[in-house]
Amino acid sequence: MSFIDNLIANVIRADVRANSAYLVPDATGYVKLDAMENPYELPEHLRVELGQRLADAVLNRYPIGTYATLKDKVKEKLGIPAGYDVMLGNGSDELIQIVTTTVANQERRASVLAPVPAFVMYSRSAQFAGADFVGVKLKPDFSLDMEAMLAAIALHQPAVVFLAYPNNPTGNLFAAPDVEAILQAQGEHGIVVLDEAYQPFARETFMDRLGDFENLVVMRTVSKLGLAGIRLGYMSAAPQLLAEFEKVRPPYNVNVLTQVAAEFALDHLDVLDEQAASINAEREQLAAELAALPGVEVFPSKANFISMRVPDAADICAKLHAEKMLIKNLSKMHGMLANCIRVTVSTPEENSAFLNALKAALASGPQAT
Repeated sequence: MSFIDNLIANVIRADVRANSAYLVPDATGYVKLDAMENPYELPEHLRVELGQRLADAVLNRYPIGTYATLKDKVKEKLGIPAGYDVMLGNGSDELIQIVTTTVANQERRASVLAPVPAFVMYSRSAQFAGADFVGVKLKPDFSLDMEAMLAAIALHQPAVVFLAYPNNPTGNLFAAPDVEAILQAQGEHGIVVLDEAYQPFARETFMDRLGDFENLVVMRTVSKLGLAGIRLGYMSAAPQLLAEFEKVRPPYNVNVLTQVAAEFALDHLDVLDEQAASINAEREQLAAELAALPGVEVFPSKANFISMRVPDAADICAKLHAEKMLIKNLSKMHGMLANCIRVTVSTPEENSAFLNALKAALASGPQAT
């Protein structure tokens, strides 16, 4: 073995060496329908005004560490209950890492539990924090298997249960009574993180129920709302609980440009809400058109994407890729997602282009191997 091979073997954790990096494909020149982004930009006059705000940002100083102005704006505009604060993060990914790091008990190995298939960062963050990840399979219709969930909670006594609401990658919204039952089962022995990344489209939330459950953390991001490029997540919980997470948050974790852009965008939240409403309308139309295609099974979605099962996911994705169109092949994520693909709901023009490309791919049959 070479020097560098020996160095890596001696220094890098074995589970890290065995893992793969989270790779994001280059989308240059492609119709990008694989990342659940809002396809709409801000109107021209708002972009001009935002450009001036960004030009005036103070870049030679660190951000104000409390982020008081932005946090006040988030609390005012995004439905945070009175008396509750928020923590900001570099996207919700950082907040997930903060939560798992905070609960990764050094005296006894902690468990992190989530229904699967689920957002991959729950398991990755648990692993890298030194916690055990417990995945509980969803039912075939992607609803929660409550008997299995409650049994796993009783057996493993997880420090955290992550629930994506709606779920990613399946798109469905778990039943509110099931979420309540999990919160009650966790009790004072564990936290439940409700990841409401797609709340702008689901229009359902537990944020206003923080006062009912002291073990509840509600996490969101502005990425799906139309601000994926600025990387801003936020979460709220009981003040005493949020104070513990605050001890783990890195200083200056939200940069000045993100702060300025987010404050500006929240002053024009009505524009983003209108865009979300348009995407919801497009989602219903696209889902109906997809469901009419032979061999396509469409799963109900309350997010800004649609997941579906096709005869041959690898073949479909390859054909769409050849047409310069990126979608997500879910097949490798979990056995329940065999031959499943996921597409972002986009503009009418891009949705139509995807639908036509999918029709052509289905009509041509699998490629010979």
